[in-house]
Amino acid sequence: MDTKTLIAEARARFNHNSAKAQLKDKYDGKLIVADQGGLWKADKETINFLYHTHLTQQEVILIDTFNNPVKVNALALYQKLNDVYNTTMHQWYNEWTELEKKR
Repeated sequence: MDTKTLIAEARARFNHNSAKAQLKDKYDGKLIVADQGGLWKADKETINFLYHTHLTQQEVILIDTFNNPVKVNALALYQKLNDVYNTTMHQWYNEWTELEKKR
């Protein structure tokens, strides 16, 4: 291989990795939800906790992303975060697959 080909491939890998990092930043921000007086991240841990908690308790006190305790309706917050998570993950996946096709 000549030097120009190696440089072109290195740039392409760098651009691809940079685009993936930008996608992560873009969609990480979409997972943040303001609801019931707190700011929440729609992540698997929080969604799972709310799912199991709402089966036995209507209200629960959680620590939000600002480290403040907030009393929330477990089922309502679970449904909201689960919807946001699923919508965001589908959008992220679709955009990521388009990026992979261009690779």
